[in-house]
Amino acid sequence: MTIVVKCLPFLLLALGAPASAQMPRWQAEAARVTITRDDWGIAHVRGRSDADAVFGAIYAQAEDDFPRIEANYLAALGRTAEAEGEEAIWRDLRQRLWIDPIDLQARYRASPAWLRGLMDAWADGLNFYLATHPATKPKVLTHFEPWMALSFTEGSIGGDIERADLGKLAAFYGGTAPKLALAADARRLEEPTGSNGIAIGPKKSADGHALLWINPHTSFFFRSELEMRSDAGLHAYGASTWGQFFLYQGFNERLGWMHTSSGVDAVDEFAETVAGDRYRDGATWRPIMRRSVTIRFRRPDGTLGVRSVQTLATRHGPIVRADGAKWIALALMNKPVPALEQSWLRTKARDYASYLKVAALQANSSNNTIYADADGHIAYLHPQFVPKRADRFDYRAPVDGADPATGWQGLTPLDQLPQLKDPATGWLYNSNDWPWMAAGPMSQHAADFPRYMDQIGPNPRGSHALELLSNASALTPRTLTALAFDPHLPAFEPILFKLFAAYDALPAGDPRRAALAEPIALLRPWDKRWAADSEPTSLAVFFGDALWAVADPRAKAARKPGWDWIAQDASADQFLKALADGAERLRGDWGSLHVAWGRINRFQRVSAAIQPTFSDAQPSIPVPFTSSRWGSLASFGAKQYPGTKSWYGTSGNSFVAVVDFGPKVHAWAVSAGGESGDPASPHFADQATRYATGNLRQVYFWPEELAGHIERSYRPGVIRPTN
Repeated sequence: MTIVVKCLPFLLLALGAPASAQMPRWQAEAARVTITRDDWGIAHVRGRSDADAVFGAIYAQAEDDFPRIEANYLAALGRTAEAEGEEAIWRDLRQRLWIDPIDLQARYRASPAWLRGLMDAWADGLNFYLATHPATKPKVLTHFEPWMALSFTEGSIGGDIERADLGKLAAFYGGTAPKLALAADARRLEEPTGSNGIAIGPKKSADGHALLWINPHTSFFFRSELEMRSDAGLHAYGASTWGQFFLYQGFNERLGWMHTSSGVDAVDEFAETVAGDRYRDGATWRPIMRRSVTIRFRRPDGTLGVRSVQTLATRHGPIVRADGAKWIALALMNKPVPALEQSWLRTKARDYASYLKVAALQANSSNNTIYADADGHIAYLHPQFVPKRADRFDYRAPVDGADPATGWQGLTPLDQLPQLKDPATGWLYNSNDWPWMAAGPMSQHAADFPRYMDQIGPNPRGSHALELLSNASALTPRTLTALAFDPHLPAFEPILFKLFAAYDALPAGDPRRAALAEPIALLRPWDKRWAADSEPTSLAVFFGDALWAVADPRAKAARKPGWDWIAQDASADQFLKALADGAERLRGDWGSLHVAWGRINRFQRVSAAIQPTFSDAQPSIPVPFTSSRWGSLASFGAKQYPGTKSWYGTSGNSFVAVVDFGPKVHAWAVSAGGESGDPASPHFADQATRYATGNLRQVYFWPEELAGHIERSYRPGVIRPTN
């Protein structure tokens, strides 16, 4: 029975909880908020002020998955070891090299009043949730302070800080490298991360509206989908990383934004010359900066231990490792207040000019932006935090910190960054590749910019998008969705060409001719398109994995992209051996080369654990698309787990949406699994089949769209009737 609660007496769930001096304030805030859950369990939050909307949004997130909120803030604050034990000490220390509670508290006090109001509401919403849900047992964070919001201001997966190698950090500071969990199958290499963003201008759309494709590739269940609205003018929808009060990917009534991971160099290592307590800076010897950091960790018996570490830093940044006699300092963006301002204010921008005004805060270091709006504008924006440097130095490796010429020289002005608006092609895209093909022939040129504007180059997804968009016309939300789920795997075009050439060149008496005849016969007629019932897809992926395992370490050693090494350096023998190895593994796992891809590649959600486990004995569904490594725009990163034969996905397409900026914005979306982190909820996995088939559902952005799709409506903290 569907129950809609329009107005109820304000009854608290935690009447027996200890009295709190803050409870009257929390109650007053909650009374100004309404949360409406639609028939997918998605929260539509409305408050009188923006701060009220923040209060309601974070309360709703906590209802859906408080453990993920807490895990994100334990990581952001450098306190994971308090929950997980001694092995997390070095992860916490890495974070604490930049995150200092005393510093963040001072920054909070100095923040603009409007931003402090949002941070206050954020902390109040979480604390009110905990006060009214005594069954929720935090591992560590039983109370949230407003300043904590400044520890986690950028919503992408993985931050700049994670560029510091944990093992080398631990070794430098006198510890033992943490034992990293090994994958059940070491032959599956790390899944490519990132995202796809596509913007379509009016000339390429059927109705003359700008369209936006939002397709982050992240860990599954990494973000909450919700709508935020206030009587003060806020009205936005999208995906918020658990625990953050801003929408990281999304749209409002006038415009939308999609972030993709950038290849820009905004993080640099400086090799410091050290003598005693000083380091050399040109002709000057400066004192090394020291700070004591205390890390608490949970012992096996549940008590807390303490480890204190004297951390070191130079003017370039904290020391993160040694390299021979040199100490390596890591320089990166540390602007928590502007970063949080930028993340929030873009949700309220109304047009391209106001979006650029927000970007002028220059507190985005890692995200390209694909933009579209109701005025018909589309744009590509480079990350705005780009230090100016002498381009003659190669910043892919540590540079000499003693040479003043290597240092950062302020930030690059916005008008000197790669940027495209309304290209004549009528479209633009980014798929974590270089920006020099973002609009096809109307793109900017690498030669006009410093090398550090991109250090990642092209990838097969980029060539796939370029091929599709160059030939597209009269696009609608439905046909743009179909384009983004196009099954072509362009990475296999050149590698299969080389494979067949290597096989055909074998002498008649070479035993590999007979041994590889069956896999060659299976792959030769394949159209290089994924499908759940495709047997060649299975063999191609197994072969590709074996080839990539050879290419990846060699490419890194040569400082070139893996695809370049495969195209330029891989030998015929290496191609043939990779096919033999892939075929042997497929036969060993499945007893045959003739196995449909959907039997292998599966989606399963049966556990609330942040680190999930999988079982072939539990229900799962086939997923036709593959890893993005092979050029699939729709991404599904899967592998085997202990005791499984099937591969189970944990990353790739997560929150996916298409937005139509017509006279009134409309959107369609799907999230991996479902909105709730509770296995008992009907919304734990109710979107799984839609996710696997690319069947996006309508987004209820407007009240008239939400009407008729309401599961319940309530105020935070109100008891719902049980009948």
